[in-house]
Amino acid sequence: MTESINQQKKHPKGLWVLFGTEMWERFNFYGMRTLLTLFIVNALMISKEDSSIIYGGFLGLCYLTPMLGGFVSDRFLGNRNCILLGGTLMGIGQLLLFTSATVFSGNLELAKTILYVALGVIILGNGFFKPNISSMVGSLYPKSEKNKLDTAFTIFYMGINVGAFLGQLICPILGDVTDTSGIRDVFAFKWGFLAAAIAMLLGTLTFVFLKNKYVVTPDGKPIGGLPSGHSAEDYEEGEAQSTNFSGLSLGLAVAAFIVLGLIFNVVFGQNYIYSIIYASGITLAGLILSDKSLTKIERDRILVIYIVSFFLIFFWAAFEQAGSSLTFIADYQTDRNFFGWNMPPSMVQIFNGVFVVMFAVPFSMLWDKLRAKGKEPVSPAKQALGLLLIALSYFIIAHNVKDLGNSGLLAVHWLVLLYLIQTFAELCLSPIGLSLVGKLAPKRFASLLFGVFFLSSASGYALAGTLGSILPATGEQFKAASDAGIDLKAILDKTVVPTADQIKFLVDNKISNHYPTFAGFTIHNLFEFFMVFVVLCGIASALLFMLVPRLKKMMHGIQ
Repeated sequence: MTESINQQKKHPKGLWVLFGTEMWERFNFYGMRTLLTLFIVNALMISKEDSSIIYGGFLGLCYLTPMLGGFVSDRFLGNRNCILLGGTLMGIGQLLLFTSATVFSGNLELAKTILYVALGVIILGNGFFKPNISSMVGSLYPKSEKNKLDTAFTIFYMGINVGAFLGQLICPILGDVTDTSGIRDVFAFKWGFLAAAIAMLLGTLTFVFLKNKYVVTPDGKPIGGLPSGHSAEDYEEGEAQSTNFSGLSLGLAVAAFIVLGLIFNVVFGQNYIYSIIYASGITLAGLILSDKSLTKIERDRILVIYIVSFFLIFFWAAFEQAGSSLTFIADYQTDRNFFGWNMPPSMVQIFNGVFVVMFAVPFSMLWDKLRAKGKEPVSPAKQALGLLLIALSYFIIAHNVKDLGNSGLLAVHWLVLLYLIQTFAELCLSPIGLSLVGKLAPKRFASLLFGVFFLSSASGYALAGTLGSILPATGEQFKAASDAGIDLKAILDKTVVPTADQIKFLVDNKISNHYPTFAGFTIHNLFEFFMVFVVLCGIASALLFMLVPRLKKMMHGIQ
């Protein structure tokens, strides 16, 4: 343990500057996330199903635009300028959400329009911010210390989750307010969004004032300047210093993007946003591999990034139910009494941030200790373990909702256990994935390949939106229908035909009159809903474990 602590003390001060910058940015993002779907449903009067699609599309695009941000950084602006631009845009986006939450009672349509503009600005800002700050972490270390990146990214990831914890604590306290009778104050959402905007301002100012002093290489050179400022010594021996895409490959990439987008939209029935996300990931992967300057070793290492990124799609699809289906379940079908306190539904997500803060350092010490003994698993094996753990978390919750029926309440401690296991999964997977890209990516592709890595998150979030929309009716909806004299279960089971008045009531209250379906299967209850994630993540984990020996060879000596 003493060795691990000493290793952490040797991390450059620039890591802590990036830690603080990312911490405030994640306060802004995760704090807003706790309130977003509840605001959309309760203030803007949009259905749960549609809000899940909006939520998935928003998150997906947030992790699609890092491709653009990585490209602009690598070619034109550099990491530093992109971080400042991204932080400013995200702060403006949060202020627009504050505006939407202020005007909705007087002009609902205007509030909806401002919401979509706000989400668009946040999406663009996140695209400039996200890949560039992650890319800078790897540049803080000399070539001889690249083995410390797993630990560095775990520490950096703890900064992400300190911010997530603060955002998930403060924004719900300010924005998710109920009176003594349990009625939600829909006018309070704006204060949560304002807190998120202030946090983003703090993060941007942290970077502005400390970047020149601390965010430097071991020999004192500024990190993340304009691309033209790179020197030959910044690259590995024999590594090309610029990309070499032919006009033909660029033209084929554009054509492939259009064709793939149409296939996902027309053949697979995905909406335009989801089709763009999926098509972009495949197209960009092919474009990078078409670069004529790639050596065989570089190509193999890039393929490892792609293969691992594909499996991460299923992790994020399951993990990001936190902001949609799991929040709705916490709101509608959970006894949230937590040691005598009735916790707001938006705050149940906080346990993920709490557990990451508690366990990030122990996990980094674990990797250090295993590395010292020569027993540290390769990164893909850690990520396969993460997928197995998230499948386990949903298997446990599935069996605890199996006998709830339509009116029973899930004890909140089962959601707490779910977030604990998912936190262990996250620590085996997300910071390790960031580290893997930092180790394997050729420098001329560094930010762009971080963009590719985040595209797996984008695809996962898009899939999360699709899966969140198949959440079957929950207890609150059965109760609302029962209070109106409607037997919702009989309607769903098709044992009775609803009258016109009953259909109108269900439509007005955004209650579906049929069971959702996924991949040809009908989802009748919460047990079947959660088992979808058990199957998807379990299969992905098994396949990735099987591929580990081959991936280890393709990494050519990088652990």
